[in-house]
Amino acid sequence: MPIDYTKRPSGPQPGEPYGRPPTAQQGSPGKVTLTKSAPSVSLTKKASAGGVLRVNLNWTARPPGGQGGGFFRQREPAIDLDLGCLYEFADGSKGVVQALGNAFHAGLPGAPTPAIWLDGDDRSGAVSGGENLFVDLRYAAHIRRVLVFAYIYEGVPNWAAAQALVTLTPPDGPQIEVALDEPRNGAMTCAVAQLMPSAGDLSVHREVRYVDGAQPHLDAAYGWGIRWSAGRK
Repeated sequence: MPIDYTKRPSGPQPGEPYGRPPTAQQGSPGKVTLTKSAPSVSLTKKASAGGVLRVNLNWTARPPGGQGGGFFRQREPAIDLDLGCLYEFADGSKGVVQALGNAFHAGLPGAPTPAIWLDGDDRSGAVSGGENLFVDLRYAAHIRRVLVFAYIYEGVPNWAAAQALVTLTPPDGPQIEVALDEPRNGAMTCAVAQLMPSAGDLSVHREVRYVDGAQPHLDAAYGWGIRWSAGRK
């Protein structure tokens, strides 16, 4: 199906840096929290028709307290969480968007701007804006599925201490929150949420599924089928 480039929602203009976040848009008041008992929500018709969905990850890099203290406590490595996603487009192309390997963006063939991109890499957890992943909903009809994930790049895999929260902000409608509130310490990766087509819209489905190992193990758990190679920041 050809892409209609005449409709221009908010988002990166041709030639702009991929990492530049879109202009903030006013949504409806309130928030929707996805839980085990209420794990899914559909984006509004207006939101899924265009605009940019922002996915934000915030966490606590070095929680206070815990065993030890003083000099020895400070020597413990801070928790460095990274945000990313596995994606699959309707044409069958698939891949990953993440800081590791400098895979900061993904686009459709011939499209002037990326469909999915990451704005940067917060190595400290102290940046107030956290890490942000953007999905241009102009390409919603070309998205088969997107799996948002977080993984511990550095530090002890202690999800309870990290207190991570993912917030999805659509261009229209309330924010959607997914708390990583069922921690399984020792696991390196957490599948947070999936974006999938649903009755002409895009739905957001809570996962919060912890996976032992890195991205290839997440791929295997969800049957993505990407060929992986070693990457570094």
